[in-house]
Amino acid sequence: MNTSVPFNKGLIEVHKPDQPTRPVVNWRNAPAYRLSRLFTDKMNHTAPLPQAFKIKNTQDLLRILDDTSLLPNYTLGSLDTTNLYSNVSVKETKAILANILTQKLKDPQTQQEILEGYDVITKQNYFAHKNKIVIQHDRLAMEIAEIFSSAHRTLTLNTRDTQTRIVNYCRHVDDILLIFDSNHTNIQKILDDFNTLHPKLQFTA
Repeated sequence: MNTSVPFNKGLIEVHKPDQPTRPVVNWRNAPAYRLSRLFTDKMNHTAPLPQAFKIKNTQDLLRILDDTSLLPNYTLGSLDTTNLYSNVSVKETKAILANILTQKLKDPQTQQEILEGYDVITKQNYFAHKNKIVIQHDRLAMEIAEIFSSAHRTLTLNTRDTQTRIVNYCRHVDDILLIFDSNHTNIQKILDDFNTLHPKLQFTA
């Protein structure tokens, strides 16, 4: 494998007002890329993340919606996470990861190996932009950021779905589709509630 410095490029989000640009770092040829893949495979095999609200693809979403009883007072809503990957705390994500490993793995050596792999990957967090090397301190790759976002949202939905009257909730990466009882709540109340989750997790509706 011929390694190279990751580079930054912008993707125009044509579906949003004012068509903002989303920065994307191409990490495929980075020195730690293969290690990050090994890390993800190891996590999926030994300590998989909670998948209660995550959807795999369109067919999975259609199946979930087909199995959901829809009443006249139920309303569809969508939330989008604002700049998820640039707002994930490396330190906090490691603490969440350590907690997951403690719960699911009995072997302390395997726990330590996974945590050391996390440290190596997150310290290789840089990219080239306009002939300069930019070091990122709190921005993670999609697979690792999933540890942070999944833990917070699973906890939130388990503890708040009764008071927000959310009937169903599906998430793919940083996009959320939910069904709520409009006789008891509205999308603004749900948005306000989600925006109290975490200082670095902010949503639009």
